Amino acid sequence: MEELNLFVKSIFIDNMIFAYFLGMCSFLAVSKNVKTALGLGAAVTFMLAVTMPINYLLDRYVLQAGALSWLSPSLASVDLSFLGLIMFIAVIASATQLVEMIVEKFSPSLYASLGIFLPLIAVNCAILGGALFMQQKDFGSAMTATVYGLGSGIGWLLAVVGLAAIREKIAYSNVPAPLRGVGITFIITGLMGIAFMSFLGIKL
Repeated sequence: MEELNLFVKSIFIDNMIFAYFLGMCSFLAVSKNVKTALGLGAAVTFMLAVTMPINYLLDRYVLQAGALSWLSPSLASVDLSFLGLIMFIAVIASATQLVEMIVEKFSPSLYASLGIFLPLIAVNCAILGGALFMQQKDFGSAMTATVYGLGSGIGWLLAVVGLAAIREKIAYSNVPAPLRGVGITFIITGLMGIAFMSFLGIKL
């Protein structure tokens, strides 16, 4: 039940885009087309679901103060927490390379449409933010961290696909000239953020 609550909360209440504004660069750039947005959203979701448990285990059994005591009692005083950020980025970059190779092999059209934004998943602050939030929240198990990562990824996917669908529709609308492009996109993003604030009333 705790995992289900965390899953729902990470999608709607603690949404990476609308609650923390993480991953906004690719969110705004790739949300012109639903198919492309869906592909990138799926890649980000996969990345969060895969890297979160790896980073959890890395943090719990290597980086935290006294985490290396399972290797030897003499290492109980070792604290490698200062390496946390570097190690998390290394894990994310490695997983990104794997995702890039998979997408290029099985969906060349999606790979071409994502362009530079696919390798830039490695520096997507939503993924690194998820790892840092996981560290801050001090989850009790790798399963809980995985659920949080999956929920955060689905929340990001929901946001980017929703914006892409709206942007496809307003392409046929008479938007005032000064607001066309990024201007109307920021307004829509703000309205979507306000809409997601309604989920704050959910008691979990």
